[in-house]
Amino acid sequence: MTAVALVFAGLAALLHVYIWVMESLTWTSPKTRATFGTSAEEAEATKELAYNQGFYNLFLAVVTAIGIGLIAADHDDVGAALVFTGAGSMVAAGLVLLLSSPDKARAALTQLTFPAIAVVLLAVSKFVE
Repeated sequence: MTAVALVFAGLAALLHVYIWVMESLTWTSPKTRATFGTSAEEAEATKELAYNQGFYNLFLAVVTAIGIGLIAADHDDVGAALVFTGAGSMVAAGLVLLLSSPDKARAALTQLTFPAIAVVLLAVSKFVE
């Protein structure tokens, strides 16, 4: 079960790297603006905020990836702590988005589904041990 949890944690990390790319590197591009539903003017006005927010997503992905690597290297306790921190923060951020902007429910659920599955499966695997 731990392996399946780590697959979902890895998918969550990859998704958050992709979000970082969109928010920090391509925020004003037509494709990213279409994804987030922003006009050229809105994207230009918010690009500094999006740049910063994108790095939060990247850092969560990095923490999660390091945790996966540590579990793979048999450092289970530290690795699990990092996966719980990174993926759990992804879930929390998705819930904040869902509760603060219900019109963005699809984006929030996309953001939180993989990490939520990872957290639940990893927690269950820790209790089963």
